[in-house]
Amino acid sequence: MPTIHDEAICVRQWDWSETSQTVSVFARQAGVFRAVAKGSRRDGAPFSGGLEVLTRAGLTASLKRTGALSTLTSWDLRDPYPAMRRELRRFHAGMYVVDLIHHAVHDADPHPGLYDATVCALTALGGTQDAPASDSGAALLAFQWALLAETGRTPVIDRRADTGEALRESKTYVFSPALGGLIPDTGTAADTGWRVREHTIEQLRRLACGQTLGSEVAPSIERANRLLAAHIAWGLESAPATAALALGQTPQPLKAGADGVKSSPCSDDEGP
Repeated sequence: MPTIHDEAICVRQWDWSETSQTVSVFARQAGVFRAVAKGSRRDGAPFSGGLEVLTRAGLTASLKRTGALSTLTSWDLRDPYPAMRRELRRFHAGMYVVDLIHHAVHDADPHPGLYDATVCALTALGGTQDAPASDSGAALLAFQWALLAETGRTPVIDRRADTGEALRESKTYVFSPALGGLIPDTGTAADTGWRVREHTIEQLRRLACGQTLGSEVAPSIERANRLLAAHIAWGLESAPATAALALGQTPQPLKAGADGVKSSPCSDDEGP
């Protein structure tokens, strides 16, 4: 059983006994693993007063083979992200972030880049001693984009997803989750996917180029968040329960619109 020293975010936590807990953590170098923290609730134990979801800490653990419980021997709290515990919308967004990690990342599959993106998102959502909380919409969008990129499902937004040819500029496009990207909006029954506005896609293109998203385009960022959430849910074949709460939406089933274009489960009446 190798002993590791790493940093991690607590994704899930369960009571194991009166004094111990089991947890699922997303570690920067080790990836996602489940462990038992024996005596974590005892006074003086090296667990910073117990483990809690949506916290980041340095850890020491003895790893076991995939599928078996590892042993967590220390948890040195670094960031509790307090703003998420004061504002419900930020808390829901944070829970959506760790829910996506739980559902989309395989155990023992390290993703240092995605871990760093998760820390950036939780820092923006919850704030730290060194950085105040910031725009939650932009943080959530950047995280969802990073999740898709790290899991090999980056949306095709710079060309046609069906042919690979250049995509003509348009006021609206159709996003096909089956093809993983954009196709022209012809306004016919053949347009299978979700109709999206050019301003929504513009935010994703800015993200892909590493540009900063400003609060002045908040409506477009909200629509882009709903689009990526719908695309992620399509790939997972279900949406995490926290998705609608984080996005301020009521869960809706996929349905065919009058123009033959399916509505996103996280879209408003006008589409993403």
